[in-house]
Amino acid sequence: MRGSGPRADAGREHEQVPVAVVGLGAIMPGAVDVRGFWRNAVDGRDLITDVPPDHWLVEDYYSPEPGTPGKTYVRRGAFLPPVDFDPLWHRVPPRDVPMTDTAQLLGLVVAEQVLADLAGGLAGLDRERVSVILGASSLELLSTVACRVQYPLWRKALREQGLPESRVRAAVDAISAQYAPGTEATFPGLLTNVVAGRIANRFDLHGANHTTDAACASSLAAVHGAVAELALGRADLVLTGGVDAANGIDTFMCFTETPALSPTEDCRPFSAGADGTMLGEGLAMFALKRLADAERAGDRVYAVLRGLGASSDGGGTAIYAPVPQGQARALRRAYRQAGYGPGTVELVEAHGTGTAAGDRAEFRALREVFDDGDREDRRWCALGSVKSQIGHTKAAAGAAGLLKAVLAVHHGVLPPTIKVDRPNPELDFAGSPFYLNTVARPWVRGPDHPRRAAVSSFGFGGSNFHLTLEEHAPSGAGRLRTAPTELVLLGADSAEELLARIDGLDTGRAPADLARDAARAFSAARSH
Repeated sequence: MRGSGPRADAGREHEQVPVAVVGLGAIMPGAVDVRGFWRNAVDGRDLITDVPPDHWLVEDYYSPEPGTPGKTYVRRGAFLPPVDFDPLWHRVPPRDVPMTDTAQLLGLVVAEQVLADLAGGLAGLDRERVSVILGASSLELLSTVACRVQYPLWRKALREQGLPESRVRAAVDAISAQYAPGTEATFPGLLTNVVAGRIANRFDLHGANHTTDAACASSLAAVHGAVAELALGRADLVLTGGVDAANGIDTFMCFTETPALSPTEDCRPFSAGADGTMLGEGLAMFALKRLADAERAGDRVYAVLRGLGASSDGGGTAIYAPVPQGQARALRRAYRQAGYGPGTVELVEAHGTGTAAGDRAEFRALREVFDDGDREDRRWCALGSVKSQIGHTKAAAGAAGLLKAVLAVHHGVLPPTIKVDRPNPELDFAGSPFYLNTVARPWVRGPDHPRRAAVSSFGFGGSNFHLTLEEHAPSGAGRLRTAPTELVLLGADSAEELLARIDGLDTGRAPADLARDAARAFSAARSH
């Protein structure tokens, strides 16, 4: 069964070549690897904390009054944990480390995790046909270099204050000494594309290597390129995902001036209390293969990417304003490529920034596409956003959402979104296909289709991406047949009530139907 299909209104998209996710790696707030990320996601941990002093000093840059020149009204965010980095192991000269952006260094660590997770690693693969395509937007060292060369402005300002030339020179020298001196390693150390280049160099990979910048949609833009690389036969394995370690004061100031940050210093996507986003940082990468190749090689397949729609908002609006019609266009393209409709998707990992305009636009786009099918029931698809836990990881946001969705279909668990106990009443969840999943739940798979999820990511400039994926059903394994037995989840407020519910089960029905209905009833009870 294909499920309900999107409107057949236009489009020449062909069905996408199925792409397998065969390796994972990540460093995220509160987690140095994928296992830690998933544990935090399922446990619903809030990883937004005070800004650590090695990022920037609150006493220098914070003011509770929005609009204060040179100050941000936010002093919290989500930050990476300490990570051991061995420069010699990763073939980075120790003297070059201070001139190399953190994103480049941690990118090597995460790429190594992915390759270690890949069955057999690179053994047996033609390295001529292994590519690296990553989403990355900006690196922090660029601002450091820009500041270091501003000495003519410092000198001019000091002279205008009447300081003698000797004191002007001394002051300029003292300020310059606060920055690492420029060397031959400085330029490559601050380039965004070298995040991918270092990985290709370290692991001797000879396929394409480049980064793509679509602002906060950069990760899924990179996956879009990686899928095309595989579909066109230009590569047999692609390392892809997103990298963002830029949570310095310059990033905070940019988001402060937009203004997009939460004045109450929390990220509550789709909640009645949502008033802005919070900044995070993170890295997540995936090893992708054509599904047929992965199955032939006997790889572990975490999930299968089925459709990836991309669109632009076009003209007529502000360059930074979210446009529901543009987002809906990307969704429709994804489902046409997938060959199934959104009516079979039971989890959407939303862009979900927690801004009022962003949440409204995204929910409107989702309603437009998900309502446009033959399902008449309501509240059958879980909606959430990992940003409620780790903030907005910017260029890595799509990768964080994709990692959560991949692990959800792989483990058969619907992870929670936190801080949404009271949904935004303007969004009318009760009359929609969506419910906000606020606790971890077992994801009971029905007999008609595999578990299916979707991920959205949108960026400044009108860049829209929507990816739909499903769990892997190995050829001939019969995973979609109705099982003779199923685990049935029941809940009650007392032992007597629980026994009554057990006695009331219709044992004449198919076990899968019983399990699915029981899980829905349990979820509905927990939602109230």
